[in-house]
Amino acid sequence: MSESKPSAPLPTQSVNLLPLISLLAAIVAITPLAIDLYLPAMLLIAKQLGTSMASVQNTLSIYLAGYALGMLVFGPLADMFGRRRLVLIGLSGFVVCCLLLPFQSSIEGFMALRAVQAFLGSAATVVVPGTIRQFYGKDTAKGMSYVSMIMMFAPMLAPTIGSLILVVGNWQWMFYLLAIYGVALIYFAARYLPEMHKTTDANSFSQFLKNYYVVLGDRHARKNILSSMLAAFAFFCYLTAIPSVYLDVYQTSEFLFSFLFALNVLALMLAQFINTRLVGRKGSVWILTRAFILGVIFASLLVTVNWFHAPLIFTVLTLLPLMSCLSLIAVSADSLILIRFSQQTGTATAVIGTAKFGIGSLAGPILALFATNTAVPFTMLMLIAVIIIAVIQLPSLLNKE
Repeated sequence: MSESKPSAPLPTQSVNLLPLISLLAAIVAITPLAIDLYLPAMLLIAKQLGTSMASVQNTLSIYLAGYALGMLVFGPLADMFGRRRLVLIGLSGFVVCCLLLPFQSSIEGFMALRAVQAFLGSAATVVVPGTIRQFYGKDTAKGMSYVSMIMMFAPMLAPTIGSLILVVGNWQWMFYLLAIYGVALIYFAARYLPEMHKTTDANSFSQFLKNYYVVLGDRHARKNILSSMLAAFAFFCYLTAIPSVYLDVYQTSEFLFSFLFALNVLALMLAQFINTRLVGRKGSVWILTRAFILGVIFASLLVTVNWFHAPLIFTVLTLLPLMSCLSLIAVSADSLILIRFSQQTGTATAVIGTAKFGIGSLAGPILALFATNTAVPFTMLMLIAVIIIAVIQLPSLLNKE
C-alpha cells in the first residue's frame, strides 16, 4: 500500500504562528468547556428537569458519543471541502445549540440537544490537528504540545467558572456564556484562520471511503491509533472516577478536590511544556517510549498504594506523573500518525478522535460494573491500559522498525 510522505511545513512568513496556535487552542477548548462547565450544576439541572442525577451524568457519555460520531463524518469532509468553512459551520451549530439548551424542560430534549451540540462542534475541532500538521510539518508534535498546553486552561478553570455562575445566576447562564464564547470564535476564525487547500476530490464519495482505507490500512499508524485510544481511555477513567475517589473515598472537601483537580491539569501542562523543549531534539518516538515505560511504573505504584489503602498523599504523588505520561503518550502517538499522512490529515484526525471519544464514552459504564468503595477499580483499568500500550509498542521498538 502506498503511504503519504511527510511534507515540509508551509512557509510561515505570511502567518504569525503564535496567534494561530492560540486561536486553534481556543477552538479545541470548546469541548472541555462544554463538558466541564456544567458539572457543578448537575444536581440543580436534575431537580429542575425532574429527573435523576444519573440521567444528567449520562449526558456526558452522550456528548462524547456525539462528538466521536461527528469526527467520523467531518474528518474526511475537511480534506474534501477545506477546513476554514467547516470551522465556521461547526461553531455556528454549536452556538445555536447553546442558545436552545436553556429552554429545555425535559431530560430527553436536553440529551438530544447535547448530542447535536457535540456532533456539530466536532466539525470545528476536527480541523485543528490537520492545520497544525500543515504549518509545522515534521515539528507537528511541538505544535500539538503548544495547543494542548494552552487549551488545558479550559478544564482547569471550567468547574470554578461554573460554580461562580451559580452564585450570581442559574445554570442556564452557563450555556449563554458558551454561546458568547462560540460567537467570539466565529469572528476570529472568519478573520484570522487561514484557509487550507482541499487535499482530495470534493465530488467523490469513493474518495471519502478511500481516505479511511488509507489511514486504517497503514500498519504503522494502527499501533499509534491504538496507543492514543488506550491513553484516552485511561484519562477518561480518571475523569469519571476522580470526583467519587477524592470526595467519597478520601472524604476531601470540595475546595481540596478543586485544588487537586487543578494540580493534575498543571501536571499535564508541564508535561506538554517539557515536550516542546525535547521533541525537536529527541523525536516523538523517543518521548513515547519513555512515557509508556514510566506510565507502567507509576500506574503499578498507583494500584499498590490504593490496594493497601495508603493515605491520600500517596495517590496524589503517583497520579500526577502518571497523568503526565498519559498526556505525552497521546500527543506523541497523535503526532506520529499525522506526520504519516499529508493528504488525509482530516481523516486521520477523525480516526484518532473517534477512537478516543468512542472509548471514552465507555469508561463510565465499565467503571460502574466494577464499582467498589475504593479507588482500586479505576487504578486497575489505568494500569491495564498502559500495559497494553507497552505490548503494542515494544515489538516495533525491539525490531527497530
